[in-house]
Amino acid sequence: SGAGRSRRTVRQLSVRRQGGTSRHPQTASVVWGWRLEAALALGAFTVLRVASQLGSGGPVLVGGIIAIALGHSPDLRAKLRARLDQARLRRKMTAAFRRCCILGYFGDAPKITQIGRMPLGVQCVVRLPSGMHAGSLDACAPELAAALGARGLRVSGFAESAAYAKILVLLREPFPATPMTSRLLASTTSTLWDRVELGRDEEGGSVQVLLPEHNLLIGGEPGAGKSVAMSNIVAAAALDPKVTLTLLDGKQVELALWEPCAETFVGPDQEEAVATLGALQSEMDDRYRYLRSVKKRKIEPTSEFGLHVVIIDELAFYLRGGKKDIRDQFADLLRDLISRGRAAGIIVIAATQKPGHETVPTWIRDLFSYRLAMRCTSPDASDTILGQGWSTRGFSASTIDPANRGVGYLLAEGGVPVKFKAAFLSDDDIELLAARATALRARS
Repeated sequence: SGAGRSRRTVRQLSVRRQGGTSRHPQTASVVWGWRLEAALALGAFTVLRVASQLGSGGPVLVGGIIAIALGHSPDLRAKLRARLDQARLRRKMTAAFRRCCILGYFGDAPKITQIGRMPLGVQCVVRLPSGMHAGSLDACAPELAAALGARGLRVSGFAESAAYAKILVLLREPFPATPMTSRLLASTTSTLWDRVELGRDEEGGSVQVLLPEHNLLIGGEPGAGKSVAMSNIVAAAALDPKVTLTLLDGKQVELALWEPCAETFVGPDQEEAVATLGALQSEMDDRYRYLRSVKKRKIEPTSEFGLHVVIIDELAFYLRGGKKDIRDQFADLLRDLISRGRAAGIIVIAATQKPGHETVPTWIRDLFSYRLAMRCTSPDASDTILGQGWSTRGFSASTIDPANRGVGYLLAEGGVPVKFKAAFLSDDDIELLAARATALRARS
């Protein structure tokens, strides 16, 4: 595999280095790692030597003055502790690089340029040695995490320079078992032209998506939290009075609380679903005729038409149930909306348990620009949602703890899946937001 080749390449580099030259650079590197402690020890020794010239009580007097000064300088003490902690972390990371044979052509380990503690562990920026790239370092992430005694390790590259990489060492569980509260509960209104917050990532940062001109496919096993992630999007759309909502729910209960906010609600009725998509197709054509008349290429926030969000839960029901001619019509209409609806302001959000080719045709699945993989039973199932090859690079939804509902991998603007936990909306929360959105829409 590609990961295996990368690991062999890194180890071959280290063997080539160790077999051809001496190890004096490694010894110098170890000594250099203790430079801060050595400087402090040398400074203390020098001060005490000078103080001894004042008499037998000189060292005690000088030591007391230094202790008093440190006692009245909390900022100085904090900076000193932080620098000592960073020096210890650098030595630990460098030793782990060498134990895992992560070395360049000349036997040098990645050079740590920045390092510090994060809420979840340790984050550092490294300059990679000659002959190494972020991908080869990522291939050794499991071994490096084991050497550091960590829960896991994430490696990401820098768009500005391939010579650098960022390493996040996870020392504690990134996602709490308790539900995360959605910020939408404090919102009285919203605009879908702004980013929608879905939850928090492993570093505690906000995970957001920009929905205009994008479509989102959500997949995962039953109970993984697909409805949890979807509820945040529906809530944001409902709280925007300029957004038109169309809801299709194969189970009839997941989206039922949002029905008062929707222009159309369709349950497990395939013929009604086909008629609804047909009406949407006509609306899409009307929008394009409008854009042509005003000489615009796409719907904008100032356009006469607002965004139209189509939410489809249990997509497999409409694509694989009932009569073949009906489901074929549904598939053709859905493909047309996804492929042509972006510039017309039509956004499709669809969820299903496993969007394999036997459930969701690839000519529909591949049109979704955004992918969200909740907990899956296998790496192949995860790749079916995110795309082939991501599981071998360490982005597999099959590794998500099944007990931690609402955790998933989002593949969006960044081009690399981001692991996050979706904010939770209970039935009471949804009922409150739906009532707020209904009143808002009535006033508009």
